[in-house]
Amino acid sequence: MINQRTAVVVEDDSDVGELISGLLDQAGFAVTVVTTGAEALAVIREQLPDLVTLDMSLPDIDGVEVCRQVRLVSDCYVIVISGRTSEIDRLIGLEVGADDYLVKPFSMRELQARVAALFRRPRATDAAPEPRRAPAAAPATNGHRRAEAGQLGCDDLSLNTGAREVRVSGEEVDLTRTEFDLLAHLVSHPGVVVPREDLLRAVWATDFVPESTHVVDVHLANLRRKLRTDAAASNDHEWIRTIRGVGFRFDPCCT
Repeated sequence: MINQRTAVVVEDDSDVGELISGLLDQAGFAVTVVTTGAEALAVIREQLPDLVTLDMSLPDIDGVEVCRQVRLVSDCYVIVISGRTSEIDRLIGLEVGADDYLVKPFSMRELQARVAALFRRPRATDAAPEPRRAPAAAPATNGHRRAEAGQLGCDDLSLNTGAREVRVSGEEVDLTRTEFDLLAHLVSHPGVVVPREDLLRAVWATDFVPESTHVVDVHLANLRRKLRTDAAASNDHEWIRTIRGVGFRFDPCCT
């Protein structure tokens, strides 16, 4: 099959692995099932799959470390499927790069819906980069959002939505897919408070809103840290403001 999607199922319980593999096979994926973290990393580096389902409790390498190492080599979708039910486990999994977290026992229909939701989100590798152009002289923006096609941001922070590129004071910032999508959504609504629930629907492409929306806070905390780390030393502007009890607001930098 041309351009068939590929998936790696990392699961040491053979029965669960078989169920997940069968579901993904029916969804059109070419599936490889592995039972250890070491085997998972070797297969993922070789195959560079589109999707990984990852059990956190593996016999050799902890799933958190597996996820962290996967993110060094791949921007594939990662769904953690784990018996660890605490909020801190969920937050850690998402913080190290997982796109979603599903608790065992789980519904196969829910897994199917979550996989479908992930693939409705654009992948960083799916967007064709826009051709590079010599920078043209731009009119004074007074810190407001640029109007050029594919460009969002302000004087010191810019997003190229076509190339999925973010720059702070001219320096490129390395963001995950989720971090980029969160920033792009906020920047496209400058000065407007965006509720956490709206960010979940827009970025995670789902109408399912969990009891806890801390996943948004975790990704935004990482995003803020990266923007500050990569910003010029003279730039201490906090672009993303937390509006307590509501959500977040993008404040354009003013000069």
